[in-house]
Amino acid sequence: MKKLVTIIGALLISVSAFAQKNEIKTLEKALKNNNYSEAKTAAMAADALVGNMDDKTKAKFYFLKAQALYANGQGSDKDMDAAVASIDDLKELESKIGKKKYTDEASTISSNILSGLLTGANDAISAKNYSNAAEKFEMAYALSPKDTTYLYYAASSAVNDTNYDKALSIYLKLKEMGYTGISMGYYAINKETGEKEQFGNKTTRDLSVRSGQYIKPTDEKSSSKTSEIVKNIALIYVAQDKNDKALEYMSEARAENPDDLGLLLSEANVNLKMGNKEKFKQLMEEATSKDPNNAELIYNLGVLAAEGGDVEGAKKYYQKALAINPKYTDAYTNMAVVILDGEQAIVEEMNGLGTSSADNRRYDELRDKRTSLYNEAIPYLEKALDLKQNNIDAARTLMNIYSAVGETEKFKAMKQRVADMEAGN
Repeated sequence: MKKLVTIIGALLISVSAFAQKNEIKTLEKALKNNNYSEAKTAAMAADALVGNMDDKTKAKFYFLKAQALYANGQGSDKDMDAAVASIDDLKELESKIGKKKYTDEASTISSNILSGLLTGANDAISAKNYSNAAEKFEMAYALSPKDTTYLYYAASSAVNDTNYDKALSIYLKLKEMGYTGISMGYYAINKETGEKEQFGNKTTRDLSVRSGQYIKPTDEKSSSKTSEIVKNIALIYVAQDKNDKALEYMSEARAENPDDLGLLLSEANVNLKMGNKEKFKQLMEEATSKDPNNAELIYNLGVLAAEGGDVEGAKKYYQKALAINPKYTDAYTNMAVVILDGEQAIVEEMNGLGTSSADNRRYDELRDKRTSLYNEAIPYLEKALDLKQNNIDAARTLMNIYSAVGETEKFKAMKQRVADMEAGN
């Protein structure tokens, strides 16, 4: 019985070896005829037998499988991924057995795949297909892990695709890796055109200078992308409403780049979202000191002052914003609003008065005070309507004010204008 089992085992091994050779021969023949579809089918069939292959056969199979999946550059992204995995298996195996029969040829396939991925990624960016670009750059990084810039490009593409979850995971990985993006650029001036040109490497640049066609060689180090990465992490957390995380990374980013006004404003806005109005005001004032001619910054300080009940402070900021930008519609509108906010207290006091002589005198004083508010607000509302012709809120407010101050003709004209706006004319 034992002898019979041994014979059966030998027969099974023999059949398995025959099947391996048969599938690999089919695979080789299909590749020789450039029939990549058939080659891929044969490779998948042989895959089931790889566990029983000896190292020599296994190395050959990994190489042939990579060729089948690569399909002379015509394979799908999924096939390219699988081809790269097969090449990795080959390199690991030949390194272990100490004989690199197929590694060099396989490396050529890897280089071709990498080149194709980068070309495809750039084409995808040109076509605004950022999702595909991100995938291809990630695949390029997986193929060439030393080129971490591909991972950075993948994150940038994911941001353009508004796939913030993907972008965040890549940015966090880059940060963990300590990626800076700093690289050395090699430049020289083209004698014929006078233009400064960049070269792929120092050797090529130096040879070009020696040829006499280029002069004034320079080596220039690029700036670090660390603060940009941390900033983007923070902004993505803002978009995800993870405000505590956002502030944590913003603090780090600002420490690295304290003059980044955009980051400062982002931190201010996150604090406002969280209800930290004092911190918001502090950051906005810091931003204003860095960019004193930024009308929008000053306008926002006016909004904050108005929300805090500081009417005079709000007026001051709005006036300053208008001095910088005389066509700032919202500043005119908000100036009128903050002026007219004083009306409510006046009306409440008027309604609470009695009929005595003193009350009548006070009523007249308050009426004149309200008219004065109206007259102060009118120029700002008129300017806001002049700058934005379809501003129906400004038009309605003006209509009511004209009626209250006795400007009959202006009231009639504005009433008609409001009616036209409501009718869509």
